[in-house]
Amino acid sequence: MGFAAILSASRASADSSGGLRACLHFAGQTLVEYQARQAVRAGADRIFIMVSVITPALSQAVDRLSADGIAVALVRDMVSMVRDAPRDVDALLMADGAIVSQAHVDSLGAAEGDTLLVADDSRASAPLERIDAGQRWAGLARISPALLFGTLDMIGDWDLALTLVRSAVQKGARRVTVPEADLLEGRAALVESQQQADLVAQAVASAGTTRAHARGGIEHYLFVPLARSAGSMLMRLQVPALQVRIGAMALAAIALVPIELAWVLTGFCLLVLALLLAESADRLDELALRRPPQGWTAFVPPGLALVGIVLAGRTTTAVDLALLSGVLMVADRWRRSGAAAAWMMLTPASVLILLLIAGALGLIGEGYRVAMLAAIASVAAVILRPRA
Repeated sequence: MGFAAILSASRASADSSGGLRACLHFAGQTLVEYQARQAVRAGADRIFIMVSVITPALSQAVDRLSADGIAVALVRDMVSMVRDAPRDVDALLMADGAIVSQAHVDSLGAAEGDTLLVADDSRASAPLERIDAGQRWAGLARISPALLFGTLDMIGDWDLALTLVRSAVQKGARRVTVPEADLLEGRAALVESQQQADLVAQAVASAGTTRAHARGGIEHYLFVPLARSAGSMLMRLQVPALQVRIGAMALAAIALVPIELAWVLTGFCLLVLALLLAESADRLDELALRRPPQGWTAFVPPGLALVGIVLAGRTTTAVDLALLSGVLMVADRWRRSGAAAAWMMLTPASVLILLLIAGALGLIGEGYRVAMLAAIASVAAVILRPRA
């Protein structure tokens, strides 16, 4: 059964701009968007964001979340929360400005009953809210409907999140302790400024994602490690994944020009770089907890690479190779490659690397023939290899 998530977006950041903590830039989006995507990944089916003032940045964040199919609503008062909050499922509570690793969010998403994520009192946990003499709240809690609505029935001007946490402490909620290493390495933090957000984002990028998009061929062995490094750098520079993807499309289109001018190897090198950029865009989406695109935008760079392969070969073998590689490309992207291992998949990048090596040796024609045989073997592996 799913659950709701309650986020907060009312506290001001420590920056001179005076904006909200929730609207700080984090992993290619606002911080509250990242929290919402974390909650959805853990199993939340609706998101409530408690706000004091609805700003343009918050409205745009809600629009982006809604465009991705996430049910999200802004709540300005307790009356609205009482009316809209579900009474039959738990709520996952996240503190304003809290960034907690996805592993902890998943853990509380799978918990039952009132549960608090806490940290032992130390210098590393000093920014966190103290809940008793020995522990502090680490910014994440699972709240039962009884506790939630019992707290909402109280009257007064108070902070909902902290009041819920104190009520959970008084009722003896189960506690899950965060290792101090997570606090020191940024896997559990309370972000108050853009500088802090950038530092925590670096920790998130270096830790990687646990549900990375599976890849086959040379992408798995070469592009994914390179994209991991490039994605971390691009995220620090706050470069959106969409801009990187558009750049990959443009570079792939430009690469067709030298191929038409018979500078085949130059064009192939540009196509390889375009595919690496596309993989980096996928990596940025993963870091932002977005699912990499599965529609036409995902197929433009590799599709143009296949066009380049046909233009360079100018034979029926080149056309057949491009068609087979296209089928394998779709199977790889949509995860329909059966039980075929990564090394069995002949992707467009794999073909380009093979043709680059053959072209450098002056054996481009033989390279096409070898690539065609490899494509046939790859299709056979997808179709015939039995599932484990």
